Amino acid sequence: MPSICINQVKNFNGKSVTIQGWLYRHRSSGKIIFLIVRDGTGLLQGIVLKDSVSTSIFQRVTELTQESSIEITGIIQKVPQGQKAPGGYEMEVTNLKTIQHVDPKNPFPISPKEHGIEFLLDHRHLWLRSSRQHAILRIRHQIIRSIRSFFDKKDFTLIDTPIFTPAACEGTTNLFEVDYFDEKAYLTQSGQLYNEAAAAAFGKVYSFGPTFRAEKSKTRRHLTEFWMVEPEVAYATLDDILILAEDLIVNIINHVTQYCRPELEILQRNIASLEGIRTPFPKITYEEAIKTLQSLGSKVVWGQDLGGTDETILAQQFNQPLIVHRYPIETKAFYMEPDPINPKLALCVDVLAPEGCGEIIGGGQRTTNLELLCQRIEKHQLPIENFQWYLDLRRYGTFSHSGFGMGLERVVAWVCGIEHVREAIPFPRTIYRMKP
Repeated sequence: MPSICINQVKNFNGKSVTIQGWLYRHRSSGKIIFLIVRDGTGLLQGIVLKDSVSTSIFQRVTELTQESSIEITGIIQKVPQGQKAPGGYEMEVTNLKTIQHVDPKNPFPISPKEHGIEFLLDHRHLWLRSSRQHAILRIRHQIIRSIRSFFDKKDFTLIDTPIFTPAACEGTTNLFEVDYFDEKAYLTQSGQLYNEAAAAAFGKVYSFGPTFRAEKSKTRRHLTEFWMVEPEVAYATLDDILILAEDLIVNIINHVTQYCRPELEILQRNIASLEGIRTPFPKITYEEAIKTLQSLGSKVVWGQDLGGTDETILAQQFNQPLIVHRYPIETKAFYMEPDPINPKLALCVDVLAPEGCGEIIGGGQRTTNLELLCQRIEKHQLPIENFQWYLDLRRYGTFSHSGFGMGLERVVAWVCGIEHVREAIPFPRTIYRMKP
């Protein structure tokens, strides 16, 4: 008798199989008990008929508690039209084995009643079992899968960049400092500088891993530990990576709407709004963005970076991701290339997701001028001795190149239609939370 996963049951209609999983919920109707069992791949309804099983088995089923681990055996049947069951199939249970019985005196703490967010986050290790959280993290998995496939098909080389770094990439105010034997080190803000070195060796590269920002931010868009995918392309201009960013986003959306329909339905996501994402995306300059915001009542002035509220206001004017480019160079990192037409501007870009999810991509063209790069490192008050290896990239075969970073959790939050990025990662780390 085969032991199968729930997502395989349609291939075993009319056959007897075994499912290993956990009791999601159950209800009794006299001589019939309905079980909903989960195994990580889906949910399956099991029907236990009192007259079809032994007295001991029926009693065992009656005493089951939520999240008890069980093994059920029975015949898979397609549910008749007009009747409901998860996935359209059910099992007529002939045997049940209890692997671990949850003590009814200490029941599973997450019940169908309303729980506060702090309670749920304190029990994140158990909250992951809920259908909503399960759906979100399934979609996250598929987004990661689509990103890797996208870059593989475009002949990019994956580069694993270091977590420990000797200096800041984008400024010193949001670094996590750690003791590294007899010297100081920092948790990485970005793999970009190392990707630039790799791009000189491989042409087209990307990194995909955790990054850390010690921003004391309490907003719904911020985590202290999050994942970024960062491509870097040799001989690419700002326009080249704009196209790459657009294609990546559309690829993600197409993949999710194809492979994650059940999960999107669990989240009650407006799938039509995702299916409407098409290239090219609307594009405006930073200066146009400032004028638009001011006309809509914002107090932002030229020279300021855009805040979360400003990004939301701008994005609400469009039903597609919005590209904002050419910010003031003083608001951006030291490595940005000045616009040759107006050196006060940087050849940079932010991509703002619709529906109030904010910036999901930030990037630009990297400066190739060794003297200018040294000046900007000094202006940003960064220790130039820690950047000598980076400056070597301009001494030995410098070349125009561009890239961007995309925050995975913000993309997941947008695609899933969830309010806070803390649900977009299995175990969130925020300014006030480092457990479980």
